[in-house]
Amino acid sequence: MHLFFKDLQQGAQALGLNLSEEALNLLLKYQDALVLWNKAYNLTAIRDPKEMLVKHLLDSLSILNDLPQGRLLDIGTGGGMPGMIIALCQPERQCVLLDSNGKKIRFLKQFIADLKLPNVIAVQTRVENTDSINELGQFDVITSRAFASLTDFVNASKPYMHQDSIIASMKGLIPEEEVEAFKAQFKIDIVALSVPRLDEQRHLILMKQL
Repeated sequence: MHLFFKDLQQGAQALGLNLSEEALNLLLKYQDALVLWNKAYNLTAIRDPKEMLVKHLLDSLSILNDLPQGRLLDIGTGGGMPGMIIALCQPERQCVLLDSNGKKIRFLKQFIADLKLPNVIAVQTRVENTDSINELGQFDVITSRAFASLTDFVNASKPYMHQDSIIASMKGLIPEEEVEAFKAQFKIDIVALSVPRLDEQRHLILMKQL
C-alpha cells in the first residue's frame, strides 16, 4: 500500500467523496510522477509530497461534488491541476488539459501514455490561438486554478463556450468587485470549500451566461 493511501482516502472521505481504490491509486501514481518529474522540470513550487497531497490533490478534489457534468477544458493546467485529477476520478468525463508551457504538457502527455488514459488529452497552445479554438471546439465545463484575474479567465473561456457552458473558477478569497461586474452577464454561484488540513479560504465560482 502507498505511504499516503490512508491520508488521501481519509481526505477524500472528509470532502464527501466515495472514491474507489483504483481512483485513489491513480491519484497517488500521478503524485509520484509529479514528484519525480518536478526534480528536473520544475512543474510546481511545492516539493514536499505531504504538502502536495493537501495543496494539489485534496484542493483539486474539493470541487468534484459541485462540478457540473460534461466535456471539460482545464485552462492553464500547469502540472494538471485540477484537470488531471478530475479525469482520474471521473473516467466517464472527456477532459482536455491546456497550457502553453512545453515542459508541463510533455509531463502530462507522458503520464497519459504510461497509464493509457482514454478520457484525457494534453494540448500545448496559447488559449487565444484561433486554430486551437477551432480544433478543440466548445466545452460544457471550463475550469482553472491558474488565473489571478477572474476577468482574464472569463475572457479566455468565451471562445470555448456554448450557451449552456459553465465556468468553474477556483479561488482563494472571493474577488468581490469582479464578481459584481459580471452579474449583468452571468448567473453566479459561489461555493465555500473546506479542504482538509488546509487552513486557507477556498472558493469555487460557478458562472453561467444569462
